[in-house]
Amino acid sequence: MAESRPSRAEGADPRHLAIITDGNGRWAKRRGLPVQAGHRAGAETVRTRLRDAVELGIRELTVYAFSTENWARSPREVRGLIELLSEYIDRVTPELHAEGVRLRFIGERGRPVPESLVEKMEWAERLTEGNERMVFCVPFNYGGRAEIVRVARRFAGGGEEQFRAGLYAPEMADPQLLIRTGGERRLSNYLLWQAAHSELVFSERLWPDFSRGDLEAALAEYRERTGRQARAGRGGGG
Repeated sequence: MAESRPSRAEGADPRHLAIITDGNGRWAKRRGLPVQAGHRAGAETVRTRLRDAVELGIRELTVYAFSTENWARSPREVRGLIELLSEYIDRVTPELHAEGVRLRFIGERGRPVPESLVEKMEWAERLTEGNERMVFCVPFNYGGRAEIVRVARRFAGGGEEQFRAGLYAPEMADPQLLIRTGGERRLSNYLLWQAAHSELVFSERLWPDFSRGDLEAALAEYRERTGRQARAGRGGGG
């Protein structure tokens, strides 16, 4: 079977943008604030950059919310993150629905995820499932290795497409661009299968400070790279 890679039209923005939102805790610490204040600021940045992505024509946006490794954080911080996501779903889902955005969650939904949070996830997915302007995907209790192991345990054989069918969201396009904020340069167990061929952009900006201008700069870098690659493929300069 031919290798499946994200399509990269020269000069075009990515169809699917994935983001690792790093730096909330450091943002709060630099301001003498509790870490939860950083997470709240980060949640507001997700909301505003999501609106920007819709306006810029991004068709799929995936923003890391909570990894399988995050359970190792302090109980207080974990509790605060769960409460924040629950509040975010209540507040933002009607806005997304009005704007034609479909909301999806990927990751394991059993324990230790609270049943009340799972119910809110399912409500948001049901409400927005018919929307087609954009798909906003939120990985919660998600790990890339765990996703691959989950599929492998059930895999009956075949090629990549058959394997993909067992992923949390098999219809998800592979992200053409993955942005990580906060200055770190690693994938942190994020979309390991899907991001195999993604362009990577690492920003020094802490996530709560990541502006529309920063997003547009990352998209411009993506366009420049793909344009250069397309020219090289036609025998142009490197």
